Amino acid sequence: MSSPPPTSSAPVPPPAHSRAGHVRATVVFLVLMVLVSGFAYPFLVVGIAQVIDPYAANGSILHYGNNGTIAGSALVAQNTSAPYLFWERPSPTDYNTTLGAVTPYGPTDPALAALLNETIAYMKAYGDYTVNATLPFWLVSQSASSIDPDLTPEAVLVQIPRVSGNTSLSIPFLQNLVNQHITQPPVPDLGVPYVDVLQLDLALLPLIGR
Repeated sequence: MSSPPPTSSAPVPPPAHSRAGHVRATVVFLVLMVLVSGFAYPFLVVGIAQVIDPYAANGSILHYGNNGTIAGSALVAQNTSAPYLFWERPSPTDYNTTLGAVTPYGPTDPALAALLNETIAYMKAYGDYTVNATLPFWLVSQSASSIDPDLTPEAVLVQIPRVSGNTSLSIPFLQNLVNQHITQPPVPDLGVPYVDVLQLDLALLPLIGR
């Protein structure tokens, strides 16, 4: 009678597609992606930006006065209604950066009436200094983000009579000041010239003793 074949004592490898293997691979991949996309990549981008353009990398912060008080960001409009300053584009979010963009109002949207009332109120204030003024579209319409600080030169120049009437500055002087703050598009015919109204107002304040 023959004896049974000897049994092997070598360990049996786990299946190639075991559940534990898949879970382990998923966890390792997730940790690597978090480290790369959540830490390594942002630090790399910020580091490069700090070298290339630290002003923009730090938020394009604008300062005011001798003590360097932060006035805001060159990228964000502010709710300016003082008659001696240039005004920004209207904003349905009151220039709140945490509310996100608001879809522009359509012709049948009731909210359009509120914007028109704001336009009419502006025209009444503006009409004290100029007759039959035509307001540029950018001055009476919201931007896509509702916080865009830029206006076309026409929308800024049309405000000069009001600003001049509330300050001691002449219209030619203010025209020259606005022209100095006009930024041309980086490539001709690609984009339009614009004026950052917040920067313009910061330049205006010392001239009127405020």
